Amino acid sequence: MNNSNWGSIYKELGLEPIINATGSVTALGGSIVAKEVQEGMDLANDVYIPMTQLEKKVGDQIANILNVPAAYITSGAGSALTLAAAAFMAGKDDDKIQQLPNTDGMPNKILIQKRQRYWYDRCMELSGGQLVEIGDENGTTANQLSDAIDSQTACVHYPVYEQEEIDKKILRLEEVIEIAHGKNKPVSVDAAGQIFPLENFGKYVRMGADFQCIAAKYMGAPHSTGIALGTEDVIDSISRHSFVGYESRRIRGIGRPHKIDRQEIIGVLYAVKRWMGMNHEERLSIEETKTLNIVNFLKNIKGIKVEIINNIIGHQPFGLSMDIDSNIYKTTNIDFVEILKNSTPSIWTRVPDGEESIVIHVFGMNDEQSNIVANVIKNKLEGLKI
Repeated sequence: MNNSNWGSIYKELGLEPIINATGSVTALGGSIVAKEVQEGMDLANDVYIPMTQLEKKVGDQIANILNVPAAYITSGAGSALTLAAAAFMAGKDDDKIQQLPNTDGMPNKILIQKRQRYWYDRCMELSGGQLVEIGDENGTTANQLSDAIDSQTACVHYPVYEQEEIDKKILRLEEVIEIAHGKNKPVSVDAAGQIFPLENFGKYVRMGADFQCIAAKYMGAPHSTGIALGTEDVIDSISRHSFVGYESRRIRGIGRPHKIDRQEIIGVLYAVKRWMGMNHEERLSIEETKTLNIVNFLKNIKGIKVEIINNIIGHQPFGLSMDIDSNIYKTTNIDFVEILKNSTPSIWTRVPDGEESIVIHVFGMNDEQSNIVANVIKNKLEGLKI
């Protein structure tokens, strides 16, 4: 990073900028806005427009691009989950919309398979819902799900990670849709990162799910944006619960804090158009090159094991895992993460929850930074030899 202006806006605040080797994570600011997206946002900046009309027009365009019934721009995928849960519980009834998060007199149980519990399912409870686990650590059966669905069920929730191995102990999404719809209950899908291959973008609504969310930050949109996709009825309900519904309809729903700018809405539209039209082979090649810069530099160093992550599905392709032999170096994987964080420049990475290896993603770094990361790792290890 020869540019002395790198991070200057943060240095002026007394902050030390970092190299992001963790990936697209909220704790580090999420994403870099693509140039084309920023240009669209700039065009929107000095012009006002009724937000109800803007949401509808942009939603219609995105729905048409993705071949789904309807779409709505939200303040992140987590916001989409919270608004969808509200829609499944209170629907379009204005009295119930204003009653939330008090769910008395309305269905409020959100069913989720025990083995599918995850960090962000909390977003489904923020509008007043209650997550109810179905099955146990050994799995979930069709009968267990069917028996659990009753009049108090608001929806069945299902997170999707197509880049991971299939969990054969849980019900497949197709089964969940069939069972839930057989009892006239909707299905919600968290597919925040499922934007590649392109056929996965909106795939779950096209399969029959009533709603799915997308995190638009993964496509070069602002970190604070997301997309709700779904049936026309569900998306209409979400619009009524949203900040736009709160202000334009003067209905005091739970969505008022979920506010986004007109600039961001345009940014999401530009990001979707860019993503659907870009050369993904070139994009993947760039990510692979950054990964190999690190892997090839480190792979022959005694006492560490580095392996490329060959995944290209979803939002964060390639990257690498690294394991340090504590018999050769005076450190562990966990401790070395802190050593990198305290280096100059500061490099942030992590050992993900439930894993043992250091995982380095290249989503948030450029080519030069990938080489810096490799060099810092090597230099720090040399100073830790036993």
